[in-house]
Amino acid sequence: MTVAACIVLPFVTAALLPLLHRLLGDYAGWIAALVAATGFVALLAVAPGIHGSESMAVAMPWVPSWGIELSFLIDGLSLTFALAISGIGALIFLYASRYLHGHHHQGRFLAFLMAFMGAMQGVVLADSLLALYLFWELTSVTSFLLIGFDHTRPAARRAAVQALVVTGLGGLALLAAGVVMHQLGGQWELSGVAGPLADSALYPLLVGLVLLAAFTKSAQVPFHFWLPNAMEAPTPVSAYLHSATMVQAGVYLVLRMTPHLGGEPLWNTTLMLFGGATLLWGAVAAIKQTDLKQLLAQTTLASLGLLMLLAGIGTELAITGAMLYFVAHALYKAGLFLVAGAIDHGAGTRDVTVLGGLRDPMTLTFIAALLGGAAMLGLPPLAGFFAKEEMYAALVSASWGDALALAVLVAGNGVLGAVALVVALKPFLGQLQPTPIAPHEAPPTMLAGPLLLGLTGAALAFAPDVLLGILVAPATAVILGEAAHAPYLSLNFLSPAFLLSLLTWAVAALVWHRFDALRVRLVEFDRRLGWSFDKGFDALYFGLVNLADQVTRLLHHGRLEFYLLVAFVGLGLAALVPLLVMGGMPGRWPEVDLTFYEWGVVLIALIGLLTVVAARTRLFAILALGVQGVAVATLFLLFGAPDLSFTQFMVEILSVVILALVMTRLNLEPTDKRPLEDWARDGAVALFAGSAVTMLLFAVLEGSLDPRLSDFFNAYSAPVAHGHNVVNVILVDFRGLDTLGEISVVMTAGIAVLALIRGARRLRSAPPAADKPAPRRRTRKGASA
Repeated sequence: MTVAACIVLPFVTAALLPLLHRLLGDYAGWIAALVAATGFVALLAVAPGIHGSESMAVAMPWVPSWGIELSFLIDGLSLTFALAISGIGALIFLYASRYLHGHHHQGRFLAFLMAFMGAMQGVVLADSLLALYLFWELTSVTSFLLIGFDHTRPAARRAAVQALVVTGLGGLALLAAGVVMHQLGGQWELSGVAGPLADSALYPLLVGLVLLAAFTKSAQVPFHFWLPNAMEAPTPVSAYLHSATMVQAGVYLVLRMTPHLGGEPLWNTTLMLFGGATLLWGAVAAIKQTDLKQLLAQTTLASLGLLMLLAGIGTELAITGAMLYFVAHALYKAGLFLVAGAIDHGAGTRDVTVLGGLRDPMTLTFIAALLGGAAMLGLPPLAGFFAKEEMYAALVSASWGDALALAVLVAGNGVLGAVALVVALKPFLGQLQPTPIAPHEAPPTMLAGPLLLGLTGAALAFAPDVLLGILVAPATAVILGEAAHAPYLSLNFLSPAFLLSLLTWAVAALVWHRFDALRVRLVEFDRRLGWSFDKGFDALYFGLVNLADQVTRLLHHGRLEFYLLVAFVGLGLAALVPLLVMGGMPGRWPEVDLTFYEWGVVLIALIGLLTVVAARTRLFAILALGVQGVAVATLFLLFGAPDLSFTQFMVEILSVVILALVMTRLNLEPTDKRPLEDWARDGAVALFAGSAVTMLLFAVLEGSLDPRLSDFFNAYSAPVAHGHNVVNVILVDFRGLDTLGEISVVMTAGIAVLALIRGARRLRSAPPAADKPAPRRRTRKGASA
């Protein structure tokens, strides 16, 4: 029931939302919010039964013949992520119902967003590696649709393609990782993989594939550039994507794989290096921004790097700090993004350099910004403060490696705190600045989300049973593979962790004080550098496109004659070279024992073949080719293959009829006049390909016949496929998907040819430009002039 409420119900609702929007208007967003809330309540109902490493599993047959099940698992880790996805999702849908008020594609947007939520729930609840990959790719596809929702803008289209390309690369890596894990563990369920896999020779490959998938999804350096560009999406998408959904999928994957791949230097060191680099990169990049959404987007990069760094440390304190930080970050980041959207709605701009004095006309938005900013800054007694305390406590040691990681954390958190002050205070304090529209408060449905998220973040610190007992401790136990001790939410003003928090706040205050000056210097440095990862992606992407264009022009130049030459030479080489290399050439000419009438049919086939070669007109060659084909079909009949013979008869008759009809419509000369060198070349290629295939068939005849496949088709064609024509049954049943694909290709080609013919007819029938009558000019009163 819980899985159905979290995964099945969103996809069903997504299919209905466009229709619901036509019927109900903005209230369709309320229904979407109710669906998300239903999943949240269903998860809360099972939460008391999830203690420590306990879990609930649901499985249903998917591909029974291969032993593949569609399996889901609700444990402490998946529960925490699923609660964040559904709970924040409900508020996002409520917000979007008003944010896109009047937009003619609002129903489509809500459908995309609902499918996105269902895909994310599938990612965190999936136990099957195949299901994990399926939902993982669905998040990429739905995020592509959401980021490029405003498809009339080139920037939105570019950002959507960029996100799809980068995360699609990670999806392929995840698929390969799933195959490797299946080979090592013998099953597709993650819960069934026994213990760590570090002893396997494939461990380095598996680590590389899993981390590539995680780094591309969670935008770790050097794959980070797609995430800031994804701000082209509407604000509800940005809030949802950055807080609890897509970008957190990579973090979830790392935490889920830690029991199987963690604890080894390769895993831990890689996560710490890339996570630390991303933390610092995102923190510095945030200083350069003036758009509120871009400020928050860059801090998301830093936060994702911080979570990867903590996952790499891997101790109980570090993992506990990571889960606390995930909860706090999901709440304040969603709230602050919604605040940015409310400011844009109420003031007409998100440029922090021109905003100020909004505290009076937008008081409720100011309160929501203060709640989110305080959590981001990590002020006590909010959940963000205790997360910071846990991560600092995990690194207080005499190790130089821990000291270096601690320095990165303090510096990164300090800059994030400065950004929190800018976002929460700069638009609201000081004198009221002129804005594109008169400042006004956002509607209640747009304020409910940020206010509730901010209040929830504050309340969780006073509800340790919920924060620790449901959201943190069970997840930590799953990641560590053993029961974890729940941390105590207490203030210790003399602890080293608190002293480091004081240092963090001092760094935040210093950076905030010099924020504008630092921005100017960093932007000037970027201008002089003239290069970025984003430009590097463009160079690689368009370089690949240009390479494909050149290869296409080289191979697909439109000369059908050359295509056929390459195809038949390739066929001959493919048949002959293996025989020569592997010593499989036939040693003797096969014995031929034919009756006189069989020889007669062979003679007819040879006459038809010679007539095709000697024919002077195309129509006569087509008819001769039909004679040759009918003779071959007759041979099949004489040698006991009536099914194959009947199919061949139909093919030959239809081919002759269709080719003859086409020849009457094409404006071609009746004779095919070619120079002698073309005849010699084509004849040589034909003899080579025919001889190579003949040698291959002779080699096959020298071997022993394995009748198992023939016996299978003969035995099951009638009782299973209900057909006595074995050849037809093979085409339409046993390999029906292949036939369907072939038919689809032929149908598509036919439609394209029909479109070209009709276009050519219209061009041929259209009068020349000089003959077209001039358009009639109309006077002011509408009379023709």
